[in-house]
Amino acid sequence: MARLHLFDLDGTLIRDSAAPIEISRQLGLLHEIGELERELVTGVIGSPEYGVRVHALWSGLTDAQVTSAFENAPWLTGIQDVWREIRERGDYCAVISLSPSFFVERLLGWGAHATHGSLFPDVPFTRPVDPAGILSPAAKVTVMKRLCAQFGVDPARCVAYGDSMSDVDLFAAVPVSVAVNADHHLAGLATHTYTGDDLREAYALVRGELESGS
Repeated sequence: MARLHLFDLDGTLIRDSAAPIEISRQLGLLHEIGELERELVTGVIGSPEYGVRVHALWSGLTDAQVTSAFENAPWLTGIQDVWREIRERGDYCAVISLSPSFFVERLLGWGAHATHGSLFPDVPFTRPVDPAGILSPAAKVTVMKRLCAQFGVDPARCVAYGDSMSDVDLFAAVPVSVAVNADHHLAGLATHTYTGDDLREAYALVRGELESGS
């Protein structure tokens, strides 16, 4: 029976950074995005308002800048190797992130079966962002269930990889989880804990369970 591996993006596949930060770096707006991130984390604003304000902040964003942000982000090594092995096993891998869809979708080219991010209009922006399309941490569980139905995978066969408070709900909904370079929010919640720069090493923590069929 197949498994579904669910990967967070910010702080997990990208270490010590996030897609909005890398995008804002290209625009010279690191201070501004830092303020927005702090307001989101401390609960001053919610995910919908964050999405609207980020969309306004990036009004001059170009596709070339998104490409540069993607290519220069501090990715973990071994991502494509892990996803290739998952595919070869007959399993599935997907990315669920609160970051913009136009960034997250680029990971389909690295071998992900599916990607889900907050729904933003195409770059350059000619339309407003719909606050209803901005994902929340709880929405990750909804997306997980939808992907299970799509791929015919029992939710009890899911593995989640994450790093922070945005992954708490998903970790509580799956039987196996890997905290990757995680903060205190996932302490005691994860099945496995990994600190480092290589996704292959994080994946190896669950490989034994996969091979035993547990």
